[in-house]
Amino acid sequence: MAARTQPVVVIGAGMGGLVAAALLAARGREVMVLERAVRPGGKIREVTVDGVAVGAGPALLTLRPVFEEIFAAAGADLADHLQLRPQALLGRHAWADGARFDLPVAAAAAAEAIGQFAGAEAARGYRAFRERARRIHDALEGPFLRAQRPGALTLAAQAGMRGLLGASPFATLWDALGEHFPQPRLRQVFARVATYVGSSPLQAPATLMLVAHVELQGLWAVEGGMLRLAEALEALARARGAGFRYGAEVREILVSGGRASAVRLADGETLAAGAVVLNGEAAGLAAGRFGGAASGAVERLPPERRSFSAVTWALHAATEGTAPAAQTVVHADDPTAEYAEIGYRARLPTTPTVTLWAHDRMDGAPPPGGPERLLAMVNAPARADLRPLPEEAIARCGKVAFEQLRRAGFVVHRNPAAEVVTTPAEFDRLFPGAGGALYGPAVHGWQSAFSRPGARTRLPGLYLAGGSAHPGAGVAMAAMSGRLAAARVIEDRG
Repeated sequence: MAARTQPVVVIGAGMGGLVAAALLAARGREVMVLERAVRPGGKIREVTVDGVAVGAGPALLTLRPVFEEIFAAAGADLADHLQLRPQALLGRHAWADGARFDLPVAAAAAAEAIGQFAGAEAARGYRAFRERARRIHDALEGPFLRAQRPGALTLAAQAGMRGLLGASPFATLWDALGEHFPQPRLRQVFARVATYVGSSPLQAPATLMLVAHVELQGLWAVEGGMLRLAEALEALARARGAGFRYGAEVREILVSGGRASAVRLADGETLAAGAVVLNGEAAGLAAGRFGGAASGAVERLPPERRSFSAVTWALHAATEGTAPAAQTVVHADDPTAEYAEIGYRARLPTTPTVTLWAHDRMDGAPPPGGPERLLAMVNAPARADLRPLPEEAIARCGKVAFEQLRRAGFVVHRNPAAEVVTTPAEFDRLFPGAGGALYGPAVHGWQSAFSRPGARTRLPGLYLAGGSAHPGAGVAMAAMSGRLAAARVIEDRG
C-alpha cells in the first residue's frame, strides 16, 4: 500500500514527458518531473542569437486534434492556452537551377500548383497519391498510431489483412512514389516525409505515406514559437498538481524487488518512485546511461539502425532575392546520392537538401526591414559517439548549403557573430545515448514499426515516452507516446 503513495517520477520534460505528467496529475497521481536542462521542451528548444531567441527545433505543428484531446483530458481547453495560426503552404520547394513551386495545404490548390509545375498527369498523380496516403493513415490510425504498440499479427487482426497490405508495408517509399510521380522532382518533394522521421526514402516503407496525410491535414504555427507549447503543457501539469525540478540530472534508475523503485541524481540524492516514466533516448537506457540494473529494459539499438542527425544553423540575418516561405526546401541535385552518403557511408552529403524555416514569416506577413530569425538544416549521420564529424567537414557543408540557397534565389547574409551552429556531437550531448540521432530508430523496412519500444518495458515499473518510443518521432507522435505511457501507468498501478 505504501508504494501507491510514492510519486510517479518522470525523467525529462520533453513533449512525451510533459504530456504524461499532465495526464497522470489530472488523474490524481502524485507526479515529479526531473529535467537536467533549465527549462521544458527537450528537442523543442530556443537558442539566443544576436540577443534574440531563435527556435532551433521543430517549427510547425501537425495533428492539432491530438493536442486538443490531451488538454481536454486534463480538464482544459487548448485554445485558452495557445494561439495557433494555420499555414496556407506546406512549403516552398526550389532547386539550384531556379525551378520553384509552392505547395499549398488545400487539396485543389495543391493539385493546381503541381499541374502548373509539371503538367496535368502530375496533378492526377498527386490526387491518387493523396488518396492512397489517406487510406494508409485511416487503416493504421486506430489500431497502431493511437494504440499501445501491437505486434504484426495483432495489427493484422485489428486492421484486417486487406487493410494492412493496403498500407504497402513491403514496398519502399521511393518506389511507391514513382508510381504516382514519374517526374523526378515531384518524387523528391514527397520523399521528404521520410526525413521527418529521420529515415531514407530509399529504405523506408511506403507506409510512411501516412506522414504525408498527417501534414496534408494542416500545419500550424504557435504564436510566440513552438516552445510556448511546452510551456503551456508544463503550466497545465503544474495546475493539476505535478512538481518540476530543473537542473536535476538522473544518473541511475534503481531496481528493487524486480521493479524500478527509485532514481538517483547526479548529486547523489535518491528519490523513491512508484513508477518511472523515461522521456529520453531508449538507446541510452539500453547502453547503460541510467545504470546497469535498468539497461536490459529495452533492446540495444545498433548504430546502423539509428535515424538521421542534423547540422543546424540558427541565424539572425538579413535576406534578399526570393523571399523564403515559413518553410522553404532547396532540394539536392541528386537525392539518391544524398541519402546514400548519409545512410550508407555515414558522412555529410556532398550536395545536401537544405530546409530553411523563417520564423518571422509564419504569420504570412513579411518581417520589417533588417535581420530575421532563421533556422537552416541539413540531414547528417548519427555517429557522433563513434566517428565525430571533423570541424572542416561541417564548415564545408555550411558553405555548400548556403550556396545552394543562393543559387536557388534565397540569399542569406551570414554573420558568424549572429549564428549558432548545432552539430551531431552537440545533439548527442543534449540528448545522449544515440550518437546524435534525433528521431529514435530509423523507419527502414516493414519490421521497423514493430521493433520500436512501446510504453511498457521489460522492467516492471519503468515506462517509455518520447520520439524514440512508439508510435514514433515528431512533436505530435511524441505527445501521443506520453499519453500511451500515462495509460500504461494507470493500467498497471490502478
